[in-house]
Amino acid sequence: MTGSGALTPDLRTATLAWIADDPHPGDRAELQQLLDRAGDDGDAAAELADRMRAPLAFGTAGLRGALRAGPGGMNLATVRRAAAGVARYLREQGDVDRVVVGFDARHRSSEFARDVAGVLAAAGFPALLASGPVPTPVTAYATRALAAAAGIQVTASHNPPQDNGLKVYLRGGTQLVGPADGDIENAIRSAGPARDIDTGGEPQPWPPDLVESYRRRAAAVATVPAATALRVAATALHGVGAALLVDTLALAGITDVHQVPEQERPDPDFPTVVFPNPEEPGACDLLLDLAARIGADVAVANDPDADRCSIGVPTGSGWRMLSGDETGTLLGDHLLRRLDRTAHPDPLVATTIVSSEQLRAVAGAHGARHDETLTGFKWIVRAGDGAGTGLVFGYEEALGLAVDPDAVRDKDGISAAVLACDLVATLKSEGRTVQDRLDELARRDGLYTTGALSVRVTDLSLIGDALRRLRAAPPDRLAGERVESVEDLLPRTDGLVLRTATQRVVVRPSGTEPKLKCYLQVVDPVPPGTGDLAPLRARAQARLDDLRAAVEAAVGLAPA
Repeated sequence: MTGSGALTPDLRTATLAWIADDPHPGDRAELQQLLDRAGDDGDAAAELADRMRAPLAFGTAGLRGALRAGPGGMNLATVRRAAAGVARYLREQGDVDRVVVGFDARHRSSEFARDVAGVLAAAGFPALLASGPVPTPVTAYATRALAAAAGIQVTASHNPPQDNGLKVYLRGGTQLVGPADGDIENAIRSAGPARDIDTGGEPQPWPPDLVESYRRRAAAVATVPAATALRVAATALHGVGAALLVDTLALAGITDVHQVPEQERPDPDFPTVVFPNPEEPGACDLLLDLAARIGADVAVANDPDADRCSIGVPTGSGWRMLSGDETGTLLGDHLLRRLDRTAHPDPLVATTIVSSEQLRAVAGAHGARHDETLTGFKWIVRAGDGAGTGLVFGYEEALGLAVDPDAVRDKDGISAAVLACDLVATLKSEGRTVQDRLDELARRDGLYTTGALSVRVTDLSLIGDALRRLRAAPPDRLAGERVESVEDLLPRTDGLVLRTATQRVVVRPSGTEPKLKCYLQVVDPVPPGTGDLAPLRARAQARLDDLRAAVEAAVGLAPA
């Protein structure tokens, strides 16, 4: 026998029971082949044990995992039982209204969506199934616009190609928060054998004008000066947002849009990128090459399900992608500058505890309210009073932007791209650039410089050990400054916030990966009359590098 696993009688019995219940012949065959190898191959036995150890957990965003047979993977049996669980939960809440089902272009997305809709329809819900792949924010919009009981999008967003998932929205188009996620997981556990779940219900199509309604709403976030010509380079990173982005920008008056040809069509294998995430190094290289080649004014990248948006701009030394904090600050400021205060007399903007605090200063400059939430859009859209009353803008540093929360109560990369183009066109009409606006904000608010330290582990206990050490003995100094406060975020969430006079560090476990994540911020005042900010920015970056080294030493783990 090779490898480190062993095929035990209990593992064999559990695997055979799953195979007997699995409704998909390909998934049954895959698991049977793995079982056949596991008797003589320790690696196969270890993989089988991993697949059978526990089902995918249903969390506040639904399910997400690798496409593979068995309870620990995304497959037809898992999806069918999840759909039955959602149906049971909704019925127990007394909400038997319509349910919207959408899907992206990943492997098996359309198959899973058809099964979800069939289960819901058989359970007595009017299930509305999209006729083709749609971006995630369109499904969020549809859930809210149609006053549906729930919305389900089959997607794994920007995960690697071997993954898929289900994202669930409840009434109003908001993501789940507890206890709903736990209640649905309990309903899934009691769903019964997947083969016994009725999938024979007949779904209805989406209303024919629904996507067009979304497009009109997303285009309306722009007030681009009619005389300002704007050239846009764009990429969908092999996802489903390309055509909708072009059509929406055209409706907003922006027609000179050039897509990266290698990445324009949906391709679930994402062949030109290592990871289909605009945050990843190299993911936007083809976009920036195109932008430079065509002389674009702005570059726009959406992730594969188009719920995230990354912006690239030209500089004196070439093109660069803005950070999520730069984008969030710029768009929040731009939106508040032109906000209709008659329609929004008491506006609220929100971001998360791990994002730049500059949005607070932006809100103050415009007489708006500001709130800082736990990480995730499930909290951002509930900012302020717990219901997001008055929310006009929210963002998180990981390229998530909600620029029209009244329409989409989640991040939306299409409408965010429209607003970003509106900002660039407005500045261009004034003979100014995005860098000019960044400098203007720095002179007004101070220079906020942010970054991160990410520590990947193979042993999850190392993360808990590091946080216990920090709680028991936090550092007295960080990068030359005395630590003035240490805030423990328990019981709201597992994390710590350390502050010096000009620095802030947030340390927390990742919610989706085996990582300890440290979010860094340094703030420098900009003396009145300062002209060129480049030396000050270079000094701030050096300070951030020193802070990163100090935090790495404090957590005692090597960075990923």
